[in-house]
Amino acid sequence: MNLSRCSGVLLHPTSLSSPWGVGDIGQSAYRFVDLLQEAKQAFWQILPLTPVAEHGSPYSPHSLFAGNPLLLSPERLVTEGYLEHLPSPAPFINNERTVDFAAALEFKDRVVDKSFQFSYGRVKNQESFETFRSAQSSWLEDFAIYDAIAKEQGRPWYEWPEDLRRRERSAMEGKRSLLAPFIEKAIFSQYLFEEQWSDLLNYARSRGVRMLGDVPFYVQHDSVDIWAHRTYFKVDQDGKPSFVGGVPPDYFSETGQRWGNPVYDWGALEKTGYRWWNDRIRRCLELADLVRLDHFRGYVAYWEIPAEEGTAVKGNWVHLPGDFLSSLKQTFPALPFVAEDLGEITQDVKDAMGMLELPGMSVLQFGFDGTPDNPHFPPNHQRNSFVYTGTHDTNTVRGWFTGEADPKARSELSKFLGHEANEATVSRDFIAMAMESVADVSIIPMQDILGLGEEARMNNPATATGNWRWRAVSSEFSRDVLRPLGEQTASAGRC
Repeated sequence: MNLSRCSGVLLHPTSLSSPWGVGDIGQSAYRFVDLLQEAKQAFWQILPLTPVAEHGSPYSPHSLFAGNPLLLSPERLVTEGYLEHLPSPAPFINNERTVDFAAALEFKDRVVDKSFQFSYGRVKNQESFETFRSAQSSWLEDFAIYDAIAKEQGRPWYEWPEDLRRRERSAMEGKRSLLAPFIEKAIFSQYLFEEQWSDLLNYARSRGVRMLGDVPFYVQHDSVDIWAHRTYFKVDQDGKPSFVGGVPPDYFSETGQRWGNPVYDWGALEKTGYRWWNDRIRRCLELADLVRLDHFRGYVAYWEIPAEEGTAVKGNWVHLPGDFLSSLKQTFPALPFVAEDLGEITQDVKDAMGMLELPGMSVLQFGFDGTPDNPHFPPNHQRNSFVYTGTHDTNTVRGWFTGEADPKARSELSKFLGHEANEATVSRDFIAMAMESVADVSIIPMQDILGLGEEARMNNPATATGNWRWRAVSSEFSRDVLRPLGEQTASAGRC
């Protein structure tokens, strides 16, 4: 992939402002695109658009193909004739800075239900609806019946009755008949998401802003993907995993990260020519202009943890079949990918990135340990790469400086800056370093543009709760806020 020198902003749509308790792809999203264009930004980077549960994590979805109905804009449903009138503002909002995912999911489900009752029988463009249903049939029908049964059962699929766990024909036919309205509603909600997201994506393109999406490596245990395709995962007929995914001890955790997701059976995937895996990447590319391959080292070898282990310490590296990456290159010759190459990166991972000519990532927060060959240290940055002040998994720059940076890191940072680093200006200093980097693309999280502290952190990988909830307020989406970024972008030759 050929990169030009440019920059962008990282902000997931749930972090936009709205009166509905969670950011969505309505008015505030279009306003944000306009602000990015005015600030000379080439990219809007988002997190995965897949459905989330009450934990809110887009990296642990219950479908790798479906869109997230939580992002639907009620205003657009009304203006487009899918909803009779706007609902009352979400009554559960106690703090416009955070998302209450459980309440927001329940609220948006009621909105979708009202929209379904009001307009399903008279979709404004029936031909478009049928085209969508046919084009996405490889995953859509499975997703819809899974969604309907899951809501009926109120428990994970691996705790359903045996005939449903194993998808026996008679049981499935019975549920298709019994739950038909709920199945149709799930399909309808996906159509609404497709319409709203496609409109936003095309608007961004018309404004010169490209969408940088994200491909989560794993899927959560309670997911339609494992229920419908368990032969591609190391689980038994009833869904019990033998191994789960994670990463060994690293910067984020002394005991590693035990994600708990069942791992893939790459032997079974290899026999199909990796068709299912390529389909899921293709689906992500329908929703973005290019995508970040989360946990890229897992495309070469992954950390496999026995399911009975409580931490990630006692795991092993398992290598993927040698032809997988060649298959990826053959299927996607333009290679519109960014490799998330953080963590323990061995030579085989570097070789794979070189073979595919994929840009990698540098994160400035990791750059000041005093190690001369640290790849995140600004003088060691490379062309054909992306540089970040921080990511969705790190603290904000200000939060890192006040709560995580040790004296050595502060000293190395001050030495590189040529002045004493301090809390008030450290976010601006990091943005300036990213802009001046030789890396082709600089990406700045919105929290760092706003100079916010640890309270605005999006995710802490060492914790299981309280993540993904941060939101910006409406006053922070203004020309005045983003104008300095536009000026820095022009000064650094990133227009």
